[in-house]
Amino acid sequence: MSDRLSVLKTYKLYVGGKFPRSESGRVYEVTDSKGAWLANAPLASRKDARDAVVAARKAFGGWSGATAYNRGQILYRIAEMLEGRREQFIAEVADAEGLSKAKATAQVDAAIDRWVWYAGWSDKVAQIAGGANPVAGPYFNLSSPEPTGVVAVLAPQDSSFLGLVSVIAPAVVTGNTVVVVTSEKSPLPALSLAEVLATSDLPGGVVNILSGRTAEIAAPLAAHQDVNALDLAGADAGLAKELETAAADNLKRVLRPEPADWSADPGTGRLLSFLETKTVWHPMGV
Repeated sequence: MSDRLSVLKTYKLYVGGKFPRSESGRVYEVTDSKGAWLANAPLASRKDARDAVVAARKAFGGWSGATAYNRGQILYRIAEMLEGRREQFIAEVADAEGLSKAKATAQVDAAIDRWVWYAGWSDKVAQIAGGANPVAGPYFNLSSPEPTGVVAVLAPQDSSFLGLVSVIAPAVVTGNTVVVVTSEKSPLPALSLAEVLATSDLPGGVVNILSGRTAEIAAPLAAHQDVNALDLAGADAGLAKELETAAADNLKRVLRPEPADWSADPGTGRLLSFLETKTVWHPMGV
């Protein structure tokens, strides 16, 4: 028998590269698939959502202005660190989703592999999203993809890690910054991911992670005038309709929720969802 007391973990939000508690001081109980208590997670407020948008906007200039090669290297470094904490994420995913260790291992391995896959797209996406356009005149007409800006992402509710990676990585690799609302019932893998991001080379504010009630946090993000796009992967049909209506106020780009098999080949759909196309005309030298 050991007389040592366990050191219980206090989970926190991740905003601007730091780990604040919710400004409201609220928490909520997170349980496993059988109802057993796992931890208390911070219950983010509207003020936390606004703070996260400020942090994301502040980070956008530097992140979008970094070279594609540099962004790819940073994302690959995150994958390296995830590999080093693989066992921790396997345990958290198994608890969150009620999976056997073998199935949780498959989910975590797929998530790490997917992070590497998206990292590899950083300096290649321009080749499929841009191009030289034929014009009838002495001009070059060139189109190139640019990031949309600050993207609010509602993480999938039932895929606490693989689904989470599948919505964060494609948004940030192309130069966007994100505010992520975690799975409401299974936030712990996302809050642990924040610890990986904080100790990687990713600049603070590029990814901001909020846990709590999805509808409560999503509403101010959808209406926020400094949010440029919404990914509604984790919203049900009713909530998605409300958020899309709020998003129309400043013409946010909206990616609607669809049934998804997160273990399937992701393709390039999400990679291209939060890109704008800039087209320039340039006279030819004579």
